[in-house]
Amino acid sequence: MNDQIDHDPASAPTLRQLGVFVAVARAGSTRAAAERVARSQSAASSALAELESTLGVKLFDRVGRRLTLNAQGRALLPRAVGLLEQAAEIGRLFGAADQGALRVAASFTVGEYLLPPLIAGWKRAHPGIRLRLDIANTRAVLDAVAALEVDVGFIEGARTHPDLDVAHWREDELVVVAAGDHPMAGRRVDRAWLREAPWILREPGSGTREAADRWLVPGLGRFRIEMELGSNEAVKRAVASGLGVGLLSVHAVTEAVAAGTLTRLQTPLPPMHRALAIVTHRERQPGRPLAGFLAHCRQGGGG
Repeated sequence: MNDQIDHDPASAPTLRQLGVFVAVARAGSTRAAAERVARSQSAASSALAELESTLGVKLFDRVGRRLTLNAQGRALLPRAVGLLEQAAEIGRLFGAADQGALRVAASFTVGEYLLPPLIAGWKRAHPGIRLRLDIANTRAVLDAVAALEVDVGFIEGARTHPDLDVAHWREDELVVVAAGDHPMAGRRVDRAWLREAPWILREPGSGTREAADRWLVPGLGRFRIEMELGSNEAVKRAVASGLGVGLLSVHAVTEAVAAGTLTRLQTPLPPMHRALAIVTHRERQPGRPLAGFLAHCRQGGGG
């Protein structure tokens, strides 16, 4: 299939065309993209066709009713996003300095327990900047940053990706917990007990599950997984109900342990520590709002 099309080498893409292109890349269709950029579907389709004519290449493949980026489109996307952000920065030079929007994605532990107070402090100092926080497992956060669907991601673990910069942010500790009224509450358990205990763990793909497997398999050799659940809160509720023992971030269980609904168990296994990281796309430079937010989070995180 030849992706080359006739084009005028003297012309250049416009911000309007690039805005529509980015919207289509994120939405998967010109109809959905038109809603994002407040244009009619025909105007969005025309802008995309003009861009492809200007560049002389097709940028999308059609899969059913969905438009998916091809190799040329994937190469253009981070540069188009960067140009649009630079244009927005220019606009802010002559308007209110404290305006803009940030899109943040975070894995469950970070998004549910660590980021909310940091975001609250940031919003008090920057009330004009809109901030959207999406919470998903680590794998989904990486995918969102790689696809430029969000500006920055916060994850658990030391994942890598060819398109992403993954920078250490802070440390976390995982602890074994049981129901507050568990018979072993306040006592030390041995490896044999841990092998036979029913484990309530996060789902595969989450940073907490990745760390659990990395810690439990060498330490126990085998263990019994009773349930796999999609959030920290679901694991906490199942454990508090007496369905089994869990392995969660100390940040996720502090309040429940203080309230007596969960208890930390002492084990013969070595302490389990993991890194939390900030993830950005290699091909884009952070604008002032993102740079300021990252500085705020790093300072609040002790680094």
